[in-house]
Amino acid sequence: MPELEIHNSTTALVVIDLQKGIGGQPTKPYPAQDVIRNAAKLVKAFRKNGMPVFLVHVVTAPETMLKVNSDMTFSRPMPPPPDWSEFVPEITPIPSDVVIAKKQWGAFYGTDLELQLRRRGMDTIVLCGISTDFGVESTARFAYEYGFQQVFAEDAMSSMSAEQHNAAVNFIFRRMGKVRKTDEILKATG
Repeated sequence: MPELEIHNSTTALVVIDLQKGIGGQPTKPYPAQDVIRNAAKLVKAFRKNGMPVFLVHVVTAPETMLKVNSDMTFSRPMPPPPDWSEFVPEITPIPSDVVIAKKQWGAFYGTDLELQLRRRGMDTIVLCGISTDFGVESTARFAYEYGFQQVFAEDAMSSMSAEQHNAAVNFIFRRMGKVRKTDEILKATG
């Protein structure tokens, strides 16, 4: 695999759903705490290098949740605990971060994420978070269609099963961008 090149002036980090209500769930192939630790390393490096950090979280209420008829649904406590949407402490937003509140799986639909990226001159995003095959993949599909270059921090994301994670990584993400480990991304950012 060729060495990863990242242009600090045009690359942003987009962290998906590392919030208390999601970050506390069991995940595979990486435990949520490992994902959070790796994402926090990326957040710290991007901030240190003056690169934009976008922190995305789900903010829902019973009246704004989708009511889709499906064969399978997520089980969530109703109403969620008061701190459900708060970011995990390891990535608490600072004033230079851009916080995106979403109501769907993906971070683009119904938000100003694209606008905020474009206004900052970003053409590349590094993606990480939970869940690989829901929030991250949905965001990645929109980013691909919008023409963004993408780098996927494979060990800074996880899902409900290793099979779900691996399917997204190996069959979807590798067709949309570059899949790398956190340490490779950190090295490329300098």
